[in-house]
Amino acid sequence: MEAEFNLTSEINNDCLVLKTDGYVNNYGGEQISNEFNKHFKNGIKKVVISLAKSKVVNSIGISFMIEIIEQLNEVNGKLYFTDMDSSIEKTLTIMGLFSYAGKASTIDEAIKSLN
Repeated sequence: MEAEFNLTSEINNDCLVLKTDGYVNNYGGEQISNEFNKHFKNGIKKVVISLAKSKVVNSIGISFMIEIIEQLNEVNGKLYFTDMDSSIEKTLTIMGLFSYAGKASTIDEAIKSLN
């Protein structure tokens, strides 16, 4: 049985904003990736992932986000993570993701940085 996970998305100021709710594991990571790819194919190059309602991200979930970062880097795009729990921020820092993606306290702050 999959842990409960929900994802919402919206376009704000030419940025794709993805808001997670629940455990970002293989299922959650795949949902994020699928939603990203749908918009990426239509030319979206700026992405914000808000993790405000996610307290746990596992390595498989992170691997999906790394793939998104790689796709964006190939087209001079950018991903920002926002609203992170301190343990998630620490994990992403240790993994070196912030060398390739940005981080911001809020969605609005991330969108300003992307524009």
